[in-house]
Amino acid sequence: MSQQNMSLVLYFVVFFGIMYFLMIRPQQKQAKQRQALLNGMRVKDRVLTAGGIYGKITKVKDNSVMLQIADKVEIEVAKSGITSIENRDITAEDAKKNGKKNDKNDKNSKSDKGDKNNQNDTGINLEKEESQANSKQENT
Repeated sequence: MSQQNMSLVLYFVVFFGIMYFLMIRPQQKQAKQRQALLNGMRVKDRVLTAGGIYGKITKVKDNSVMLQIADKVEIEVAKSGITSIENRDITAEDAKKNGKKNDKNDKNSKSDKGDKNNQNDTGINLEKEESQANSKQENT
């Protein structure tokens, strides 16, 4: 082969190497992380679906999970529809492994209670506004 052909082959090899490390390898790594996420889901994990629904896993099946999205409301979602695990309830074994408490879960549970109170307050406010609007309509 001539010198030009050798340098052309070398350019292709270098180009393919750069493309592999910039595009293919990160995509494979991301696919492995996604598969680990889907396989690592367990009961009581709080997850986010692709549709934007937050819920707590109540049952894990082969290709789907049951999510509790409200009191006495459960839906079945395909595992592929889960985009992330928001937080996990730490078990005693996990705490021993980490050697410390997970303060983040404690803070989240406190803020969740505050959110519920805000929702109740908002619901009460909406009921008051509706009753005021109804009384105004009756007066006119």
